[in-house]
Amino acid sequence: MKVNKTFLIAEIGINHNGKISLAKKLIDLAVKTGFDAVKFQKRNPEITTPNKKKYDLRDTPWGKISYLKYKKKLEFGRKEFDEINRYCKKKKIQWFASPWDIESNNFLDKYKLRYNKIASPMIKNKKLADHIASKKKYTFISTGMCEIEDIEEIVKIFNKRKCKFSLLHCVSTYPANDKDLNLKMIDTLRKKFKVDIGYSGHEKSVSPTLAAVCLGATVIERHITLDRTMWGTDQAASLEEKGMKSLVDQIRKFEIALGDGKKKFLNEEKKKLSENKYW
Repeated sequence: MKVNKTFLIAEIGINHNGKISLAKKLIDLAVKTGFDAVKFQKRNPEITTPNKKKYDLRDTPWGKISYLKYKKKLEFGRKEFDEINRYCKKKKIQWFASPWDIESNNFLDKYKLRYNKIASPMIKNKKLADHIASKKKYTFISTGMCEIEDIEEIVKIFNKRKCKFSLLHCVSTYPANDKDLNLKMIDTLRKKFKVDIGYSGHEKSVSPTLAAVCLGATVIERHITLDRTMWGTDQAASLEEKGMKSLVDQIRKFEIALGDGKKKFLNEEKKKLSENKYW
């Protein structure tokens, strides 16, 4: 995906806490602050919840319930995604989702979305990766929770299927510590795989994400929230409105400042030179 400007993804994920009204507010926030797309997650909790965790008890806004019931409470179905699809069209912003299982990937096909996404926890799921690649839809692949050999394997799958993709450098801790971000991996991945490289950040601040753009990231994904103190596993690693606006504004300024790399002798410089020339 060759782009003239950085593609900015606002990751809503499960920060809607199972409420379509909250999802709409987050979509509004992404539109207001200038993001290019919003992203959700889609899964069948019966399939994607590990058996060893299904019946663990968890304190939630719905009381103390099993982990499986908690996951089901968060999950949107056809009715909610129909509304998301309608609302995003109305607001003129793209949306897509990361499917966590084959059934969910097929579920999303109805919406004829432009993009697919492989979340870091799914990067080692070769069967799912091959199914997603078979759709031939441009895919963003997050590269947290894995070794470089796992990235090599998923790249082979997508290349074999002739499905275009970007790799997103990612450190999957929530929130991530600056010392762990290893942003030089952006250049490492670009040189090794010869594809567009992005960055999916989970740090609390915006400065490392800005550095990622300066290092050549063509895609940026950040979790967003109305309030970091809200209940939910991803809220603390998300950006609020102020951070979102700051990130978008600064990235767009950086893009202008970076230019095209061709030497120019500006008229203003020529004038200044003539004022200083004594020979």
